[in-house]
Amino acid sequence: MSARCQVTGRVPGFGKSVSHSHKRSNRRWNPNIQRKTYVLPSEGRRVTLTLSTKGIKTIDRDGIESVVARIRARGEKI
Repeated sequence: MSARCQVTGRVPGFGKSVSHSHKRSNRRWNPNIQRKTYVLPSEGRRVTLTLSTKGIKTIDRDGIESVVARIRARGEKI
């Protein structure tokens, strides 16, 4: 599963971890990615999306139908 949200487009951030001695090493900040299944009443089927927690809140606010329409408008297949 890729660390990318299908709704918000969030991806991992990259940077440096700095130790007490000020040595720097690479690190990565992963988004909180969840797999969540929703029912699409208009199509009579379920869809499983890879979402960040902010993407889940977006679906709760706007509704699954409008969010799926936005994803399809971008050209992603669901």
